[in-house]
Amino acid sequence: MKAIPYGRQCISQEDIESVIAVLKSEYLTQGPVIKEFEDDFARYVGAKHAVAVSNGTAALHLSALALNVNNASNVITTPITFAASANCIKYCGGNVYFVDIDPETWVMDIDKLEKLILSKPPNFFSGVIPVDFAGYAVNTEKIKQLAEKHNMWIIEDACHAPGAYFLNANNEKVFCGSGKYSDLTIFSFHPVKHITSGEGGMITTNNDDLYKKLILLRSHGITKQSKDLYENHGGWYYEMQTLGFNYRLTDLQAALGKSQLKRADDGLQRRREIAAKYHHAFKNNSKIIKQSVLEDGHAFHLYVIQVVERKNLFDFLRTKAIYCQIHYIPVHLQPYYKLMGYKKNDFPIAEAYYETCISLPMFPTLTSDEQALVIQLITEYINGS
Repeated sequence: MKAIPYGRQCISQEDIESVIAVLKSEYLTQGPVIKEFEDDFARYVGAKHAVAVSNGTAALHLSALALNVNNASNVITTPITFAASANCIKYCGGNVYFVDIDPETWVMDIDKLEKLILSKPPNFFSGVIPVDFAGYAVNTEKIKQLAEKHNMWIIEDACHAPGAYFLNANNEKVFCGSGKYSDLTIFSFHPVKHITSGEGGMITTNNDDLYKKLILLRSHGITKQSKDLYENHGGWYYEMQTLGFNYRLTDLQAALGKSQLKRADDGLQRRREIAAKYHHAFKNNSKIIKQSVLEDGHAFHLYVIQVVERKNLFDFLRTKAIYCQIHYIPVHLQPYYKLMGYKKNDFPIAEAYYETCISLPMFPTLTSDEQALVIQLITEYINGS
């Protein structure tokens, strides 16, 4: 029986040829393809700048560093995300606060965000990291209105959401990563994401100063740009101007990412078709508590349903070689964060979501027959057949 995972990369012949071309070129890393990929990605999301990095976690870490997060910083994020969305603040010595999720969309509840901000003294919080969970675009316009009132920055975690958008107050499409309301937006190119570079990430911004800081921090804090040097001893000269990291992407990875980006819209359309089929298959089933919101702007990195006996369904599907996944164990219930005082029942909506959620197979090469089998087995199981 052929296994069906929850996510899978798709590598085309053009992808392979793009990587081979780099292998035959003068550069394997720090070459011209990285900048080409950055420029292409910036155009895709509608941002001024894009900075390619080694992975999504590196993108979060560099973003926090660029915004001067330190041990006096208090930053808010959601508990329903991968741990890196919170960990990036801890890397810089900052303090993490969580806010519960909206029960309909599973992204950060903006009303509860405001309530948390107002519960603390003025300027207590430095920033907020909303997450476009599963591909649903957070309304960053509303978050920006709060952020401006309270002198906070916004890092949008859009790892699940290239191509996703929401409609703002003027009924305009605001694409994740465009930087219209966020200071920085980060993406991941892990193999199960919309596009992959093997491993990799991207940061987008419209802020020139933040862009310059990110470029410096990405590569050891070193610059060779003559206009930025304090001194210049000759053509070999470089300066380490701050403590940076080796978070660079290679030309090999950039070539794969650049090639994959050409098919991003096709892959997104296919994801939306798969989501629509799941939605219509389960919409009248009383055993399904809830399923992913079917909206035009959703990017559907994940398609999630909620069922009461989730573990039993999860185990049953595995016996049929259907490898669904759970996204995510609430971050505040991880042992590391429990040591900071977080505990069960702190965020009841997030915890209730976790107890019932299961992510179904969702990737562009999922065939109609494979999806039909997934739907059939889930329906038969939860209906007790």
